[in-house]
Amino acid sequence: MKIKHQDYNNVTVVELHGEFIEEYCKQFQDETSALVRPDMTGIVLDMSKVPFIDSKGLEQLLWLRDYCHESRSQLKLAGLDDNLAKILEITRIDSKLDRYEELAEAVKSFT
Repeated sequence: MKIKHQDYNNVTVVELHGEFIEEYCKQFQDETSALVRPDMTGIVLDMSKVPFIDSKGLEQLLWLRDYCHESRSQLKLAGLDDNLAKILEITRIDSKLDRYEELAEAVKSFT
């Protein structure tokens, strides 16, 4: 999985490319924890290029949500395809995360 990020004022957009599976969880945690700052409003995870997520990947989403909360920021997801949305629904994680269809909509929601 490749991870890229870009800052927009106090919001950081993190683009994920590839399967979000156990093999990449440490990388995800290391890279995203370094992005969380006290002065930030939140992080938007662009999931539009993630074809699959396993249970460890789901755990990482919840970990990042909690990590952001501890830093008084928020986590939002954008661009989930039908498959990922269904996985979040089946596991009941969808009610624990803010989701947006479009990346711009998720970034805008912080203003």
